[in-house]
Amino acid sequence: MASSVVRATVRAVSKRRIQATRAALTLTPSAVQKIKELLKDKPDHVGVKVGVRTRGCNGLSYTLEYSKSKGDSDEEVVQDGVRVFIEKKAQLTLLGTEMDYVEDKLSSEFVFNNPNIKGTCGCGESFNI
Repeated sequence: MASSVVRATVRAVSKRRIQATRAALTLTPSAVQKIKELLKDKPDHVGVKVGVRTRGCNGLSYTLEYSKSKGDSDEEVVQDGVRVFIEKKAQLTLLGTEMDYVEDKLSSEFVFNNPNIKGTCGCGESFNI
């Protein structure tokens, strides 16, 4: 069983235009750097896997796990030497999404800036499309 990476927050992005891109998910430089740091101590893992689960007060929540290989139905995003695998169930919910890593005095977390989200819960951990 894969272990969980870190906590993730979802943000609905209403005024962002979806741009055509080759990747279903784009990573900010800070997200790329953090994934590299996380994988440095895990030589048997080649990337992280993003999935969605039904939970939370608003329906869906993203999951992040270390991954040793690409699954048969996973989509692979490679950016700046970092590999992110997207589970089949999460592929349509992530189209046009930017994955960021935000760190401040009180928290540090991956943030999914997703233009497809119709609503989120108050804490930002679950969403609906």
